[in-house]
Amino acid sequence: MDAKGLEEKAKVIRKHILESTCAAGSGHPGGSLSATEIVTVLYFHEMRHDPKNPKWEERDRFVLSKGHAAPLLYAALAESGYFPVETLKTLRKINSNLQGHPDMKSVPGVEASTGSLGQGLSIAVGMALGLKLQGKDSRVFCLIGDGESQEGQIWEAAMAASHYKLDNLTVFLDRNGLQIDGFTEKVMALEPLAEKWRSFGWDVQKINGNSITEVMNALKHKSDKPKIIIALTTKGKGVSFMENVPEWHGKAPDQKQLMEALEELK
Repeated sequence: MDAKGLEEKAKVIRKHILESTCAAGSGHPGGSLSATEIVTVLYFHEMRHDPKNPKWEERDRFVLSKGHAAPLLYAALAESGYFPVETLKTLRKINSNLQGHPDMKSVPGVEASTGSLGQGLSIAVGMALGLKLQGKDSRVFCLIGDGESQEGQIWEAAMAASHYKLDNLTVFLDRNGLQIDGFTEKVMALEPLAEKWRSFGWDVQKINGNSITEVMNALKHKSDKPKIIIALTTKGKGVSFMENVPEWHGKAPDQKQLMEALEELK
């Protein structure tokens, strides 16, 4: 899929995020909307995967470390063909397999059950190391949050990835500047992020994470180190009344707000 097609797909993904969280009456739209371009490029342009054979041994892997952005992952999986799009409306409902955080045992295409912040990168490092030891050329992609980067386990995993020279691992850091308690720099300052990751032995890029073309170009970059792409994004991207507003981290739109948001996406 080319850049124009990916931009249209990203709009569809955003629509699913809004509709599913509205139907649930709960969920995390803000951080799902901020990372939409990243996940859209991965699933519809970059990654090698097969919805008809989710456990295909040669597939690339994606780990959503910021598991509360499950509406985004579910939308990408449904649009890819892992399960019917109609299932998205069952998000967080009793007996639905689409729980508030991803469950690898019940949702085809989910590589890791995540939600305890800080743990997903460790899982991705283990996957990347295992693939290397098996001599496979499959790649591992991981999406982490900036608030999540206050967790010590993130940095332990970062050390391990550099130590084992995991050049098959690419991490996106969704740098939207917000977490559940407010702006990250007020809660627990993270900067200078790029310098910190370089000091841990990583190849670092910084891009506009809401630009399809910049995400695509960043993925073309080759390195013999594990790679991190610090993606500068806007929380709630695409919906004016949600953008950069802390309360939309974990608040679902009501029906009226949904209609306003969908009108904007047109």
